[in-house]
Amino acid sequence: MRICPLLSIILTLPGLALAQAERRVFEPIPEAVTALGSGAAPSDAIVLFDGSDLNAWQHIRTGNQPAWRINDDRSVTVVPGTGSIETRRSFADIQLHLEWRTDPAEQGEGQTLGNSGIFFQSLYEVQILESFANPTYVNGQAGSVYLQHAPLVNASRPAGEWQSYDIIYISPRWDERGNLQAPAYVTLFHNGVLVQNHTEILGMTFTPEPEYQANCVPYQLEGERDCTGKLPLRLQDHGQLVSFRNIWIRELDNR
Repeated sequence: MRICPLLSIILTLPGLALAQAERRVFEPIPEAVTALGSGAAPSDAIVLFDGSDLNAWQHIRTGNQPAWRINDDRSVTVVPGTGSIETRRSFADIQLHLEWRTDPAEQGEGQTLGNSGIFFQSLYEVQILESFANPTYVNGQAGSVYLQHAPLVNASRPAGEWQSYDIIYISPRWDERGNLQAPAYVTLFHNGVLVQNHTEILGMTFTPEPEYQANCVPYQLEGERDCTGKLPLRLQDHGQLVSFRNIWIRELDNR
């Protein structure tokens, strides 16, 4: 006897419902987080800069308070030549929100106009650059993984306008012997536009060729250290006037 397709579906529904019920999970209950939107820090975020002070940051070499200038509009501007800065805390996997602006009065071209960068774990750079009307090599423009991957599109705004980066950074995985198990990845929204989609980071930015090293020398420092765990986030002094505001992080792992 043939059973019509509809009757067959009806007869299997109780078994399907039972199987699905067995897959239901009730614990752990996700933490309740208040998300304010429009770039505002959610309730579980670590606020790195809210316009009041740079207490979450230090000079990368001396560990002293940064000499960058805090402005009346609650932004902070690179003071060229004073040095790059890093967070006092160390991080691995993170969600990062950061807003930045280049100076419309600044003169320059290519890599000498509105240049800065974000170094994840002090090693892997996402580029900041005036790229609205400033041609340069495409894997060095705003939104690029510097010298590795060009952005999918150029979402830049004109100099003087605030821009946003929303980034998911997944750190590399190492085994207990210091062997690389998985590379780092980055997903980047520039002004709300996806420009890096789970992009593989090929290795450190500032070595002759991208590479991963369990023991390495972080950007602009001397002396080897363990580079397999949490490390500070860095903002670069490249000698140009770049301003930042509303910087916060959410940690995505428990390492």
